[in-house]
Amino acid sequence: MNDSSGAFRIALRPGWWLDRLDGDGGVPLQEVLALLAAIDATGNITGACRACGLSYRHAWGVLRRFETLFGVPLLVTHRRQGTELSPFGQRLLWANRRIEARLMPLLDSLASELQEELQRLLPEGKPHLRLHASHGFAVEALMQHMLAQAPGLELRYRTASEALAALDAGECDLAGFQVPLGEFEPAMLAHYRQWLHRDEHLLVHLAVRNTGLFVPPGNPKRILGIADLARPGVRFVNRQTGSSTRQLIELMLRRLDIPVSRVQGYENSEFTHMAVAAHIASGMADTGIGVETAAHRFGLEFVPLARERYFFALRRDLVEQGAWKALLAVMQGEAYRGFVGQLVGYDARETGRLQTLEQAFG
Repeated sequence: MNDSSGAFRIALRPGWWLDRLDGDGGVPLQEVLALLAAIDATGNITGACRACGLSYRHAWGVLRRFETLFGVPLLVTHRRQGTELSPFGQRLLWANRRIEARLMPLLDSLASELQEELQRLLPEGKPHLRLHASHGFAVEALMQHMLAQAPGLELRYRTASEALAALDAGECDLAGFQVPLGEFEPAMLAHYRQWLHRDEHLLVHLAVRNTGLFVPPGNPKRILGIADLARPGVRFVNRQTGSSTRQLIELMLRRLDIPVSRVQGYENSEFTHMAVAAHIASGMADTGIGVETAAHRFGLEFVPLARERYFFALRRDLVEQGAWKALLAVMQGEAYRGFVGQLVGYDARETGRLQTLEQAFG
């Protein structure tokens, strides 16, 4: 908390603990995981110590302690070639990355709910907007910019269908959803129409983004498109049931007359683009679907499949509220648009544009 201004931000983070079977208490892994990540990034312990703000002696103590606890080495040292993680150390680090990618959206959503509950109890609490949206990098960035400039946005991560249903029921003020450009737009819109009403709702454009397949560096399985998902030996990881990304994959497979039963791993799913990317990068699958930004952040190659427009839907009467005007000012501001525009695979040229459904879709 910042006592001088009364402003604060609640954050929740996942944490690993090793519970000792001898009943001698638990051991937190945060420090060793941060150290392993730094060694993986720098290729040597000296650089990792500098990055983590640790002394060389303390870092070695941490590593030796956990090597003793696990009973296996965490590092492999090569003369004149620096230090790298052992196979066990690599698996430990990737397990942590998968956990963070899977849990962080849920924890961010819970933190946002808790923050709004507490702020309502404070003197002169500001009106807030309720945003339901699927996890994405532009949405995540919007929360950061709103906290810095105009507090009052409560975020709950939901699929597009859940978000639009909540908007239609009056359970949220803004609902995020994406629509692919091109041949699959009509089918996706037909699904959304049950919750979107031309006389009740407006749209604000968030971004255009690239969606496609993630593959390891070098694309060893030569995965070039949707048809390759049905090849023997290709392990796929999907998005969760009900997500628009999963629905897009289903439409693409249907166009090629490929039953989902032919796709190995079709029922294996993750809730975020980053979790899918972590799955591929750790070697647990050969390919998965998501936005290009996630592939870039995990050092994966990207096979483009579609360009998607991402919108927030809102009720027409919301545009007169001060909280909405503050949000729109952030979305149309140079700082936010500049940030979204530099995300790999994102286009922010229309960010913040208010439209009717007719203007957006004809």
